[in-house]
Amino acid sequence: MTLTAKESGATREITFGQAINEALAEEMRRDPTVFIIGEDVAEAGTPFKVLAGLVKEFGTQRVIDSPISEAGIAGIGVGAAMTGMRPVVDIMFGDFITLTMDQLVNQAAKIHYMSGGKLKVPLVLRTTLGASRRSAAQHSQSLHVWLSHIPGLKVVVPSTPYDAKGLLKSAIRDDNPVVFFEDKMMYQLKGPVPQEEYAIPLGVADVKRAGSDITFVATSSMVHVALAAAETLNGSGISAEVIDVRTTAPLDKSTIVDSVKKTSRAIVIDEGYERYGVTAEIASVIADGAFYYLDAPVKRIGAMDVPVPFSPVLEDQTVPTPEAVAVIAKTLCNKI
Repeated sequence: MTLTAKESGATREITFGQAINEALAEEMRRDPTVFIIGEDVAEAGTPFKVLAGLVKEFGTQRVIDSPISEAGIAGIGVGAAMTGMRPVVDIMFGDFITLTMDQLVNQAAKIHYMSGGKLKVPLVLRTTLGASRRSAAQHSQSLHVWLSHIPGLKVVVPSTPYDAKGLLKSAIRDDNPVVFFEDKMMYQLKGPVPQEEYAIPLGVADVKRAGSDITFVATSSMVHVALAAAETLNGSGISAEVIDVRTTAPLDKSTIVDSVKKTSRAIVIDEGYERYGVTAEIASVIADGAFYYLDAPVKRIGAMDVPVPFSPVLEDQTVPTPEAVAVIAKTLCNKI
């Protein structure tokens, strides 16, 4: 399904990866304190080639290849941010944020509070999430819920090129540390993006599809799973509304609750592990804010509670699918 960007003026179709590249280039031109540091970000342009060409324009003083030390990279970023720079730290795979946790959780997230507001950490940490790339258990996890749990951190999970560019620009300009998760399977996804300047505020969800019978609340690539399920259900007489949270922290609770109050049913879909996950938090928000409007229990669909398998057949079974969403939706709507 083609997603319609909510903008006016001239647009063009570009990929998710190109949108990220454009956002970084524009912000680096606008603000000389913005720089990128990470493994293979310069000449290689990252393993996914998302940053290709940036080192040619900005040089190795602003697009910096680092040693293989995620903890060190994150520490450099925190220190640079505290002293007036706006670093973008690139962590190649989201699984490797395990090595950055002290710097993110105990330093970046707490310094503003512990200094009585005198210090700030305008840091963006870009990394990936998502399975189904056949990369096995150590390169396929979606761990965004970990950072969403920490006060002081903002967490972004874009689903379209339009959102990716607008949200990344806002993240770079934000005075708080922001962790920006990009689904590695979406880098070639194309969508409309304005040619003119724009930014999307953090903490504002988006209604990707209007509906009246059931609400799907989804994150990142699961927005596309939800949209595919909604399209299938349309043929069965079920009108599904799809909410893209866009940021898990801050979470736009009012948009989610208002949608469920209208539809009376909800399924929350996320690629992170279901146990203690994003789906549980959002389901709790719905139960608290729309309990008396519900005609059925809130359902959750997340990744299986197993390490992501290397086997393609097994890996595909661990991730939510449009078919699984559609089956549960029909049950909730008494259409099965």
